[in-house]
Amino acid sequence: MLNMIKLKEECGVFGAYSLNTNIQKHIYYGLQALQHRGQESAGIAIVQGSYVNYVKGMGLITDVFTKENLSALEGKVGIGHVRYSTTGNNEARNAQPFVANFHNGYMALAHNGNLINALELRQELENEGRILQTTSDSEIILHLIAKYYSKGLIEALKITIGKIKGSYALAILIEGKLIGIRDVNGIRPLCIGKKDDTYYIASESCGLDVIGAELIRDVEAGEIVIIDDEGLRSVKIETNEKKMPCIFEYIYFARPDSILDGKNVYKVRYEMGRHLAKESPVNADLVVPVPDSGIPASRGYSFESGIPVGEGLIKNKYIGRTFICPEQTDREIGVRIKLNVLKELVKGKKIILIDDSIVRGTTMKRLVELLKEGGAKEVHVRISSPPVKYSCYFGIDTPTKKELVGATMSVEEIKDLIGADSLSFLSIEGLKESVGLNTACTGCFDGKYPMEVLGGRSKYLFEKK
Repeated sequence: MLNMIKLKEECGVFGAYSLNTNIQKHIYYGLQALQHRGQESAGIAIVQGSYVNYVKGMGLITDVFTKENLSALEGKVGIGHVRYSTTGNNEARNAQPFVANFHNGYMALAHNGNLINALELRQELENEGRILQTTSDSEIILHLIAKYYSKGLIEALKITIGKIKGSYALAILIEGKLIGIRDVNGIRPLCIGKKDDTYYIASESCGLDVIGAELIRDVEAGEIVIIDDEGLRSVKIETNEKKMPCIFEYIYFARPDSILDGKNVYKVRYEMGRHLAKESPVNADLVVPVPDSGIPASRGYSFESGIPVGEGLIKNKYIGRTFICPEQTDREIGVRIKLNVLKELVKGKKIILIDDSIVRGTTMKRLVELLKEGGAKEVHVRISSPPVKYSCYFGIDTPTKKELVGATMSVEEIKDLIGADSLSFLSIEGLKESVGLNTACTGCFDGKYPMEVLGGRSKYLFEKK
C-alpha cells in the first residue's frame, strides 16, 4: 500500500442555513473542497420538519453520496462532516454527523478536533447510566449538551464548553438553528460565509469559495455563533485563555488557497521558504519541491536565494489515495509510482530538495536516493518547519514519540539516515515570523501545549493500545 508518510488532520466541518434555498448540494460541494481534511468517512445531516434526516458512510464524499440519496436530503438547514480518526476507530459507527432525538427534539453534531479529557467525561456519563454508541470523543459533546439542555440552549452550550478540554470546531443543528463553536484557544479553524440569504460555517474558506460564498470572518476563539431566521448573533465565552491556533494548519493541513485568521496560507508557506533560505543557505544549482507539499516554500526559497526552481520530481496525479503493490511491503515501488525523477533536469546538478516536514524519514530517504540515481551531483534537504519531536493531542494523527525521527535523532543523524549531503530545518522563531502569529500552538515542535496534557495517553482513548 502506498503511504506517503505525512501527519494527518482529523476532520472538516461545514454548515449552511438558508431562508429560501435548499442547501444539501452546497454542503456536498463544500465538503468536497474540504476532502483533504479527512478521507475515512463522510456525512450530511439536514433538518426536515421536526426531525433530522442524514446520510453517512465510510469513504470519500463521492463514495458515500449518490444523486438519489443527496436528493432525499432536501432542506434549508444542515451540516456536513469529513473524518480522519484521531480519537475513535475508523469504523462506520464513528462516522459523523452524530444525530440524536431528545427532549421532544433533535440534535446533530459535527466535530473537528480532539478532547484531552474525553476518557474522564465518558466514565462520568457512563456512571450516570448514559449509553454511548461510539468510541468517538465527539459523541461526548452531544451527550453533555443534552444533559444540561433543561437549563436552556445557551446555558447548556456554555456549561459544556466549560467541561470539555482540548480542541474543537463544532457545527450543531438544534431547535432549527445552525450553531458554530470554536474552542477557547482557537486551535482548530472555523469561519463564517454568506451568499444571498444563506449563511455558512466551514473549517476553511476554500469550502466557501467553491459555492461562491463570501468570507465574512473567522469564528473567534471561545465564540458561539447562532444562526436562525433572525440572522446571526454571537455569544462569547468569558475566559483568560490565550488564542493559540495550530501552526501546522499553516504548514501543511490547510489548502493553500484558504485564508485562516486573516492570513493567506499560500503566502505564509512562501514566507516559510524565504526564511528558510535566510537561515540555511547552500551553494546549489536548482531548487526542487516535493510535490505538492513543498511547492510554495520552494518558490519562496528560490526567490530569496536567487537559485532557480524546477520540477525535478514529477507527481502522478492519476493515482488514488492508495495503490496495491505486487508486494504489500514494497514501499520502493510505491514511491516510484507516485513520484518520478525528471533526469534531464537534475543530472549533474546540486539540488536543494524542499518539503514541509519529516515524520519518520523513510519517504525522504527514498526521494534522496531517487534524485541521486537520476544523476543529481548533490542533494541538500531543506524543511520549512522545525523537527517534529512531540505527539499532538489536539486533532493531528502523529506517530508515537519513538516513531518520530525528530524526537529520537539529531539533525546530523537524520541527515545520515536519509542520505542527504546536508539537512536543515526552519527554526521555531522563523516559523512564527513567517506565519505572523505572536502566540500559536507549537507543541509538536517544542512540547509547549496550550493546556496541560496528562502523560501516557493513546491516540484511541477508548481502546487498548
